[in-house]
Amino acid sequence: MSSNKEKLIQLSEKVDELVGIINKITEELKAVSVSIKLFSVSQNQTQTTTTTALNTTTSITSPQLNATSIPSSAEVNSIITSQTETRLRTIDDVRMSFPEDLEVKLVFEDNGNYISVKPKQFLGSDNFAKIASAIRGMSGEYISAGKDSHFRIPKKKPPN
Repeated sequence: MSSNKEKLIQLSEKVDELVGIINKITEELKAVSVSIKLFSVSQNQTQTTTTTALNTTTSITSPQLNATSIPSSAEVNSIITSQTETRLRTIDDVRMSFPEDLEVKLVFEDNGNYISVKPKQFLGSDNFAKIASAIRGMSGEYISAGKDSHFRIPKKKPPN
């Protein structure tokens, strides 16, 4: 009987270890998803510039590569950075900065010089912290104003 109990304990430990690994993979996939969304928005808004940059990058790195080759993540980040520095933020840019489960809980509005983000419902402390962190990453801030409380993100990106 104790042999079965030991085997169950070992099996339970393996399952716990696998759950931890799956959670890490899930977080990595979420980060990749956000990067793909950002790249997609950037690519759609500046298709010509992106194509030119990709062609230049691929011709420099290897003569065998062509425009349909997949650029490295460093190349993608460089393209996104160079394109996003020259234009104002849009609601889509801000929306794509959030995972889908948080995005559906928020309302995005264009208010002239800034984009406001308001919760549709009570967020809870964990979701609020995640949203506040993403907003701060875009040089935004939280405006506490009772029922009119919201996050505010400037459209103009600050210089690096």
